[in-house]
Amino acid sequence: MAISSTLVYKTDKEFEATNQAGNTVKMDMYPQDEKQNQSPMDLVLSALAGCAAVDIVSMIKKRRKTFVDLKVESVGERAEGHPAKFTKIHKKFIITSPDLTDKEAERIIDLAVESYCSVASSLSPEIDMTHSFEILKG
Repeated sequence: MAISSTLVYKTDKEFEATNQAGNTVKMDMYPQDEKQNQSPMDLVLSALAGCAAVDIVSMIKKRRKTFVDLKVESVGERAEGHPAKFTKIHKKFIITSPDLTDKEAERIIDLAVESYCSVASSLSPEIDMTHSFEILKG
């Protein structure tokens, strides 16, 4: 299955990408205090979190557990110099569910991140990827 994306130049530090369905995402390379959009590397972290999140929510619901909310906090460390690739990525999954156990959450997250997430599978195996979780019973 092929997918496609077209990137267009807007200004020296701004670009816009559109997928085959016409959905658009803006990117910029401004310094942090001037940012209006995510950078390409920000989008990699967001894509990684989103990819795992979709499967986590689905698996919680398939187990007939009460799903209230999910938040993923991602932190990536990058190499000095060029290319400034990711060397480490840590994701913290914060799941709100009154009846999900730690054991279930650990299994679900491991499956989502290590077996089902296409984004994680597409990244270099040299990246030290870790994750943790917290369950809120609210």
